[in-house]
Amino acid sequence: MDENPPAFPARTVAWVMAAMALVLTLVGVLVQVRVPAEWQPYPPLTPDFGVALTFPVTGAFLVSQRPRLSLAWLICAGGLLGSGNAAFTALSFFWASRGAMGAANTARVIEITCWALAGLMLAILLPLYSPDGRLPSRRWRWVVVPAAAATLAEIALGLLRPDPDPSTYAWPEVIHNPLEVRALVPYQATAWTVLDYTIRACVVAALASLALRLRHADPATRRQIAWPLTAFAVYVAVYLMGESWWLPATLWTALIPFAILFAALRYRLYGIDTVISRTFVTAGLLGTISAVYFGVGAVAGLVVSGYHQVAGLAAALFAGGFFQPLRRSLQRLVDRALYGRVGDPALLAERLTQEVRRADPADALASVVTVVREGLAVSGVAVEIADGSPRYVESGQVGPSPREVPLIWHGEQVGRLLVGPPGARRFAAAHDERVLATLLPYVADVAHAVRMAADLQRSRERILAAREEERRRLRRDLHDGLGQTLGAMAMTINMARISLARSPDTADNLLRDLRTGMDAVAGDIRELVYGLRPPALDDLGLAGAVRALAEETLPAGTDGVADVSVRADGDLTGLPAAVEVAVYRVVQEALNNVRRHARATRVEVRVTRSPGGNGGGELRVTVADDGVGLPAHLRAGVGMSSMRERAAELGGSCVVTAPDSGGTVVEARFPLAA
Repeated sequence: MDENPPAFPARTVAWVMAAMALVLTLVGVLVQVRVPAEWQPYPPLTPDFGVALTFPVTGAFLVSQRPRLSLAWLICAGGLLGSGNAAFTALSFFWASRGAMGAANTARVIEITCWALAGLMLAILLPLYSPDGRLPSRRWRWVVVPAAAATLAEIALGLLRPDPDPSTYAWPEVIHNPLEVRALVPYQATAWTVLDYTIRACVVAALASLALRLRHADPATRRQIAWPLTAFAVYVAVYLMGESWWLPATLWTALIPFAILFAALRYRLYGIDTVISRTFVTAGLLGTISAVYFGVGAVAGLVVSGYHQVAGLAAALFAGGFFQPLRRSLQRLVDRALYGRVGDPALLAERLTQEVRRADPADALASVVTVVREGLAVSGVAVEIADGSPRYVESGQVGPSPREVPLIWHGEQVGRLLVGPPGARRFAAAHDERVLATLLPYVADVAHAVRMAADLQRSRERILAAREEERRRLRRDLHDGLGQTLGAMAMTINMARISLARSPDTADNLLRDLRTGMDAVAGDIRELVYGLRPPALDDLGLAGAVRALAEETLPAGTDGVADVSVRADGDLTGLPAAVEVAVYRVVQEALNNVRRHARATRVEVRVTRSPGGNGGGELRVTVADDGVGLPAHLRAGVGMSSMRERAAELGGSCVVTAPDSGGTVVEARFPLAA
């Protein structure tokens, strides 16, 4: 015999059962509407009506998707029995109202059997065997056995029920039971009570089995169990409150199969943890804020008796002050309960901090990416940094279409965080957003550190390259210029010595040429020294050197330039040598541009030192003219690029603008360390 029958017959059987259940439910509703008021059952709706409405169709759909899932067949069978209970309860009272007591008793027997078996299947066996169709362990058989025994005992006691006293009967006439056993009269009430409490205990134990599964399950299974656990927990709470809660019990029972359906088929797409989280946080906020509000209002009312408006205002302000801290605390508690340590954003942030402290920026970035991936429970996370080294760090696989989150550091985007699709251990979208909101500043800080480390390395490389280039230039100038000149001078001295005795005139001419060559050598040496550092900076200081430079570049009588002013504000002594040279070169290039292109009549050079905290500050250099301004399509040449690079090398900036009033303004800023 084939142990795994094909799916098609199974689906057919399931949908036939669902159709029968719907017919029975419809019959029950139509018949109960026609039952006279004095024969109406109480309560008018029971949880079996909720079972009859949703369980059969949901079970059939689940069978059609997973034909070999035992839970699906349990839902189908339980739903059909619940429909039978609803239909035959209505038929029993309908036939009794018409005087057909035999038919009414037969319907009562079927109704009792369906009611007891449906309760066993759906309230006890279904949570016990959820979500995988197996018991949590063999020890849980001790719940199944007494539950089945109590169910059979209830059926037997219902079949052998003695006729009740007509004076205490709730309906006009007793439905006679031909199988009654009068000897059970003294024990019937006690037996029903014992069986009822036994069933209640088994229902609670079945719920406890789901809770234990949740506690010991892996995150994926825990998420799957959360749906039916929540549904059954609410049902059990309402069930234990008694028949007076028949309407909430009926409505909630109708929702249970949908929770099981989501758990079995699509539990990763519907975040029960989001529902639980928001429910607990909202309930906690409402309860605590209400208590604080009324408590403070009562105290304030006693203290300021007769001023109810003041008491209400004080209570509202006090409660409002508690709202945001309380919401954060409740959210963290719920996150910790739902997701454990790996899902707590605060703990993830603490772990990130430790990882960053233990490594340099490049290594820390790899650890940070791993922590973010674990915190979000996704298949992969990557960080892409513009101008960083490394530029791209990935943990896992982000896939072809990752989610892109910009990394912002003090208003500047330093990179992108790429988040892959959810993994097997998926968290809720709301939880992921909380994790991202908490961790993004840390990731942005590390990305900025990586970028700064890369900039520092590139700066070091540029400094080394500039130093070697300067050495090469000095070597070339000394070898090709000064070296050859000195060699020629040595040959001239030798020739003069030879010619001194026999041709004094020739020797005199040679010595005169030697003197001219020495002047040229001195000029070459001055040019070399000037190229290293302008001597005027050492002789005159920065302010004097700038004035001398302005007089040299734009002397009196320069075409069109009538006024050149140089102004120095602040203490310009004790500046770093590199800053002095950079300022001098920027002013030199700006004045050369004025002389060549501006056609200005007035030029103002201003050097200002602004004090800062801890002895630091800023040095600002401005060269402004009233010339023709900048061309419409400006192309930065070597001079402008040189000014910007000199400022950037020292951590500053240089901008060239054309104000509305006309002319051109060159402004450079240099930060000064303490």
